[in-house]
Amino acid sequence: MPRKTPETLRSHRWFGANDLRSFGHRSRALQMGHRYEDFMGKPVIAVINTWSEANPCHTHLRTRAEEVKRGIWQAGGFPMELPALSLSENFVKPTTMLYRNFLAMETEELLRSHPVDGAVLLGGCDKTVPGLLMGAISMNIPAIFMPAGPMLRGNWAGKQLGSGSDVWKYWADKEAGNITDAEWREMEQGIARSFGTCMTMGTASTMAGIAEILGFTLPGAASIPAADSGHTRMAVSCGVACVDMVWNDTTPKSILTKASFENAILALMAMGGSTNGIIHLVAMARRAGFELPLSEFDRLSHSVGVIANLRPSGEFLMEDFFYAGGFPAFFKQLLPLLHTNEKTVTGTTLAERYQDARIWNDNIIRPLDRPIAAGGSIAVLTGNLAPRGAVMKPAAAEAHLTQHTGPALVFDDYESMMRAINDETLDVTPDHVLVFRNAGPVGGPGMPEWGMLPIPKKLLKLGIRDMVRISDARMSGTSYGACILHVAPEAAIGGPLAAVRNGDLITVDVQNRILNLAISDAEMATRLAQWVPPKKPASRGYIRLHGAHVTQADEGCDYDFLEGNEALPEPEIH
Repeated sequence: MPRKTPETLRSHRWFGANDLRSFGHRSRALQMGHRYEDFMGKPVIAVINTWSEANPCHTHLRTRAEEVKRGIWQAGGFPMELPALSLSENFVKPTTMLYRNFLAMETEELLRSHPVDGAVLLGGCDKTVPGLLMGAISMNIPAIFMPAGPMLRGNWAGKQLGSGSDVWKYWADKEAGNITDAEWREMEQGIARSFGTCMTMGTASTMAGIAEILGFTLPGAASIPAADSGHTRMAVSCGVACVDMVWNDTTPKSILTKASFENAILALMAMGGSTNGIIHLVAMARRAGFELPLSEFDRLSHSVGVIANLRPSGEFLMEDFFYAGGFPAFFKQLLPLLHTNEKTVTGTTLAERYQDARIWNDNIIRPLDRPIAAGGSIAVLTGNLAPRGAVMKPAAAEAHLTQHTGPALVFDDYESMMRAINDETLDVTPDHVLVFRNAGPVGGPGMPEWGMLPIPKKLLKLGIRDMVRISDARMSGTSYGACILHVAPEAAIGGPLAAVRNGDLITVDVQNRILNLAISDAEMATRLAQWVPPKKPASRGYIRLHGAHVTQADEGCDYDFLEGNEALPEPEIH
């Protein structure tokens, strides 16, 4: 494709025409103190910034936006910063997943409605990555992703702490009476020592790595710690690169293929990544015009073991991963399994990017023949309880629970579940299967990260640290345990999970990929015919729109009216 010229830039429609409307656009740019030389005939680059004071993962993005702009100016472009929804995993309730599609829609419409030729996307906290990328894929103008980067390692009592993973571990110890309130407060002050995303292989680093293997980032960008000076240099380079991408018309759909998404699935499995990555990959692929059935994830999971020795599946943290060679070294190890001719935003192929990468610590970034866990890091289970699938990370569970039959203990809402879990008279044994429902895409609403149900306090005091837990919710990528998630279809729309009763026997057989409720088809049909929806849908606002249009977990939880590969018309400029 020939390089663009100033006259073929998208922004030329706003600034370059000799008419009254363009007079207004130019005069308002001049009103802000810009010179004609700043914006005339130059690529206009949107800096989509998800910074906010409610998002500790993005504390530095106000500064990084200025650094990105510096790179844009250096490369001969004109930056235009546009703020977008921040989606702090820590503070947004009931879940950021409820608003991922909101951010995707906002990103798409910010890019469509403004005079921009390309975009640098600033994000990192879990749902900002897929939200930004989904919007950019649908708009399909040149876009590069600048990851927020992981925070520094946590520290307490001489131990390195990982966000999420160690919180669950030490909370169980606290509930069992092994840690004092004072010790818990000390740990609270040491676990998050800098700005940046979770430093475990949680959803944030999983999605950053997926963005890189899909070709959306600069090489190595996804593993640079947020507080490292290299992160600043990377931000500047993103601005420089985006200007060149505009001239070359390097759009998301020009680099994304079905093979790109197969690479992303393999990378997800090899990094021991978050189960959330499945939902986001399905949604992103459908925006690009590709279907990713859950069976494809299960098939490819057997192709590679977990070679990233990172918590929650392994020992180390993202800072260690970076020193060991980061994502370039990780992808170098994976090259024999990848489609290596896939293009990236910089114009190079994956092979060209990563073939010369160095591995500095092969205990952290393992060779393919020495994984920390064998293939099948994420399993897709089906059966009469999950006819459209459910997901599990077998490597994060106690091995004996991957083949288990036990009686159900059912919870219909979060509050009653927590009351029961904390009741030391609860009639529960380690063999019980905890079932939590009405927490899916519609029921949550938004599919909250409630799937790692707490172990009942009664069992914690007996030393029990894992048991089978089933839900239509998600769980944090920093979580672990025998948690079966994303049951589809969900209970709130009458899926089979709605039919489970206390005492029903449930069988989990990971090796054979089975999740079954021990009742007949006739009994299942009778129970579902008697089922009453747990609550009325919202009568107004965004929650009503969400409930009416969100798809199920196996379909990516996107909105039905946002899916698809069809381009919308450019805005009229009059």
